[in-house]
Amino acid sequence: MNALEELFRLHEVGARATAVEVIFTVLICFALQLLITYSYIRTHRGRFYSQSFVHTLVIVGVTISVIIIVIGSNIARAFSLAGALSIIRFRSAIRDPRDVAYVFFSMGVGLACGAGLFTAAIILSVLLSLIVVLLETTDYGRNEDKLKLLKITLPENLNYEGLYDDVLNKYTDQHSFLSVRTVSLGTMFEVVYSVRVKRGISEKEMIDEIRERNGNLNVALLLDEQSYD
Repeated sequence: MNALEELFRLHEVGARATAVEVIFTVLICFALQLLITYSYIRTHRGRFYSQSFVHTLVIVGVTISVIIIVIGSNIARAFSLAGALSIIRFRSAIRDPRDVAYVFFSMGVGLACGAGLFTAAIILSVLLSLIVVLLETTDYGRNEDKLKLLKITLPENLNYEGLYDDVLNKYTDQHSFLSVRTVSLGTMFEVVYSVRVKRGISEKEMIDEIRERNGNLNVALLLDEQSYD
């Protein structure tokens, strides 16, 4: 083995990849992660976009590709890395299920790259990105009649039981009482309903009629339940 080969070989017992191969894998995986994150950015609909999450996808994918190279076929090393990774805890709550899917997408491509299956990684990245864009473009799975959350703030001295039954019967096809809690240091109630507003009905008229009975306090009709606590 000459000096040049020695320079580009990983100095680790049992290493199966040269430094050049690792660099090539990282660059390929990085390029594919850019494609994945680009499709995520273009199709993101949530109200809380996070640039750090985009960066995380790239970092996770590239890191996974190198981890697979490091593990190779060494079972002992695989168990050691599994034990080390098991202590990691993610504290940030992921609001959108699509974000979870993108994490697996990024990891899948990273695994394929680390295993040297670049053709599979490229096919997965391109086809799944196109599928995501297609789903977004066609608005597949949208349901106009989905349930919404109606939150109403009431004075403490106002009896909330059955207070809005007639209004909800008038403006909704379906409604159910979900919860009640005290707010503003116990001086007010917040009642929450699950409602399906009738087609052709003005939501503003419904909200205005509700406000006539709660002293013009806060009323919120949440259009996307996943984006709110």
